[in-house]
Amino acid sequence: MDATDQQLISLLRKDARTSVATLASKLGVSRGTVTNRVTKLEDAGIIVGYTVRLRPDSQPADIRAWMSIAVEGNETRAVIASLLGEPGVATLHDTNGRWDLLAELRAANLAELSQVLERIRLIRGISNTETSLHLQTYRLS
Repeated sequence: MDATDQQLISLLRKDARTSVATLASKLGVSRGTVTNRVTKLEDAGIIVGYTVRLRPDSQPADIRAWMSIAVEGNETRAVIASLLGEPGVATLHDTNGRWDLLAELRAANLAELSQVLERIRLIRGISNTETSLHLQTYRLS
């Protein structure tokens, strides 16, 4: 990957729907060059897909929470596998410090969140959890 590829990726990260003509203009290259580079990056597995990002407040009925999780001994892989199968877990992060994992939880209402918390607490290998409700986001990226 050269500097042009890195600039192309940066532009696509900001807006993956940017037209080839606009990308070419911003990069100072031809449309064919942009098309070839995108294809090359996709074929090499560097670009693995395109997605839609939603504003966090676009689904106001969703309840979001953050759960910090402590894992017993060597159970991290098994706990991660179980959490990835839990429908209430939106994202899962490996961390350092007091907690081993950080899970973003989503539920339609408090009763559903309670069920998610109960299922997670029953996972073998989890020694402790702490959950905080997500109230508001101040900076959107």
